[in-house]
Amino acid sequence: MAMIAKQCPDIEVSVVDVNADRIAAWNSDRLPVYEPGLDETVRQARDRNLFFSTDVDEAIRRSTIIFISVNTPTKTFGVGAGRAANLEFVEKCARQIAEVSTGHKIVVEKSTLPVRTAAAVKRILDTSGNGGSFAVLSNPEFLAEGTAVRDLLAPDRVLIGGEDIEAVERLATIYGRWIPDERILTTNLWSSELSKLTANAFLAQRVSSINAISALCEATEADVDEVAQAVGRDSRIGSKFLKASVGFGGSCFQKDVLNLVYLCEHFGLPEVAAYWDQVVTMNNFQKGRFSKRIVETMFNTVSDKQIGVWGFAFKKDTNDTRESAAISICRDLLRERSRLKIYDPQVSERQIRQDLAAQFCGSDGSITDAGQALLDQNLEVVNSCAAAAEQSHAITVLTEWDEFQSVNLDRVFASMQRPAFLFDGRNVINRDAAVASGFEFHGIGKP
Repeated sequence: MAMIAKQCPDIEVSVVDVNADRIAAWNSDRLPVYEPGLDETVRQARDRNLFFSTDVDEAIRRSTIIFISVNTPTKTFGVGAGRAANLEFVEKCARQIAEVSTGHKIVVEKSTLPVRTAAAVKRILDTSGNGGSFAVLSNPEFLAEGTAVRDLLAPDRVLIGGEDIEAVERLATIYGRWIPDERILTTNLWSSELSKLTANAFLAQRVSSINAISALCEATEADVDEVAQAVGRDSRIGSKFLKASVGFGGSCFQKDVLNLVYLCEHFGLPEVAAYWDQVVTMNNFQKGRFSKRIVETMFNTVSDKQIGVWGFAFKKDTNDTRESAAISICRDLLRERSRLKIYDPQVSERQIRQDLAAQFCGSDGSITDAGQALLDQNLEVVNSCAAAAEQSHAITVLTEWDEFQSVNLDRVFASMQRPAFLFDGRNVINRDAAVASGFEFHGIGKP
């Protein structure tokens, strides 16, 4: 919405939410989301033609195009728990739009949704009883966190699905203000909804595929980066998303793959469901394998040993920790009674503690006494790589922040306990330099 407002100064864009704290943050000098270039984009348009408000009903009444951009997390209860998308917030949005709308509205699904959701949204809207009429479109977002602004300025494609040709053309015209026509694709509603799930599933599949090979590389003394380079040179395969790591995270990949698994099960395709389910299984295996390797390498115990953690966000250039591999790795190490010193340049201490507290909750959803004691006594959040490493027995790199590649390893090593271990879960540290500094180095898929 910020990019549309920036590129189309004659179009008024209202971002509304029932959460007053969230809206206040978007109106403040410190945005709640860290993304390179986002701050400048918002500042350029805010209070000119980009507005953040809690007055949802008024925004619905005034708008001609309404984007539904709410969270669709994986269900944790009832039918489809652990796989299906929770569409509660989508339905509530649709009902609120139906309740207060008059005249004609174009309602755009921006959230990632299961195929055929648009049919349910349309049925709800058509029961408004206010004399309103509605066209429902699907316009999934393909930007990547960390490069979102760049991706919005020059996307590979913009996808618009819908049956109402006039509504499709109207939305396409907005994007056409800065995006070439050949990059704006139109499909039917169902193809558009399914395309987002499929795209994320394919990308997650590539990550899990190279991570599976990384385990074999370690067992055979092959180098996963060399294997990936050789494979990626094949023009039929390409080199993207062949970077081995401790595992993928973020708000989309796992959620969307599990949603795809549930859809396949629902439509009686168990073999297809099992195929895609293995992508998530492999990702969980990779995270667990990394934790186990740390413990085994450090003489089969990390109890009361201090470990410096570099990075907590699920990837660099974002403060998003949703499904971050760092959460499960840190949880595993805390369960082994290690003492953690965590540093991330953008993730707050509050967020780190909140994410880890959720890993030690009982059946009633509240943190256990033992879990709280672990977090109080064995977890420290610090403000630099050097602080995380000081007096530590090991460092583990869990996010690929650029600054980690330029750290003075000699100084870091000098401040640590001996032997000093370095476990690189993102393969961003120069192995030869680390060994030359004195570290015992362990990378993903490295001999």
